[in-house]
Amino acid sequence: MGYSPITLDALQALDAIDRRGSFAKAAEELNKATSALSYIVQKLEEQLGVTLFQRQGRRSVLTPSGTLLLNEGRKILGATAYLADQVKELATGWEPSLRIGLESTLERGPFFQALGKLLEEQPNMEIDIQECVLSGGWETLEMDSIDLLVGAPAPVPLQKGFRALPIAPADMVLVAAASHPLARLAHDPHTIAEQLPHYRRIVTHDTAKHNVMRAAGLTTGKQVLYVQTMEQKIQAQLAGLGVGHLPRKFIQRYLESGALVKLTTEARTTENLEYYIAWKISNKGKALKRLSQLLNDTF
Repeated sequence: MGYSPITLDALQALDAIDRRGSFAKAAEELNKATSALSYIVQKLEEQLGVTLFQRQGRRSVLTPSGTLLLNEGRKILGATAYLADQVKELATGWEPSLRIGLESTLERGPFFQALGKLLEEQPNMEIDIQECVLSGGWETLEMDSIDLLVGAPAPVPLQKGFRALPIAPADMVLVAAASHPLARLAHDPHTIAEQLPHYRRIVTHDTAKHNVMRAAGLTTGKQVLYVQTMEQKIQAQLAGLGVGHLPRKFIQRYLESGALVKLTTEARTTENLEYYIAWKISNKGKALKRLSQLLNDTF
């Protein structure tokens, strides 16, 4: 990599001169002599072969070349300041970023409330959230693609080095659109049990790529419509394309309006599993620990 005459000191000088309007005021802000600031700018102009400032009355104003240099240079100054903050946080045990896997059935409101408290305490932290379904979350955690898994369903994989805290399970409800034929039998569990295998089920894809995958939804029936997210599943069921279990919190307004109808069944559902917040025991980060505490308190 070749030598560049554009240093952080030079960029800071240009920034201060532009904001303050003069070399003298910029020098005062940077706690430098005016002559030292003039030398920095003059040397940079000589090395680049351009003029960066021109006089307009009492003000020093950027030339087009100077404007281009400062606009791009401010991005560098911002990036270096951010990097310095990250290094300081890491030195104190706080990770600069946190990758979170969010199970598709998890209620979003409480999760983001807890996350908001963390970001109030650590505003510079970078957060990366991805949606997971069934075994996919556990697999993603095992492969170190995420740091924290929230709302993962049982069972907890054994001998993987996971630490798991149980949280309240999602209230999963078997529903169909009001226009669906099964809606007329909503309160006839015996008939519904007989008829269910004859109707299309809406299934959320397990996001696992390598481990044994599972399907979220009914386990009987030949007609299946696969979707990628919980929102797609809700919309598919609202359209009357099939039946399936959905989190009550996600669809309460549709149940109240009658757009979706709860189907009563005799069989004990396998949808109301235990759910967990999980991470690798080897992960000792303060941000992960703090967020897991906030989530445990919230849920």
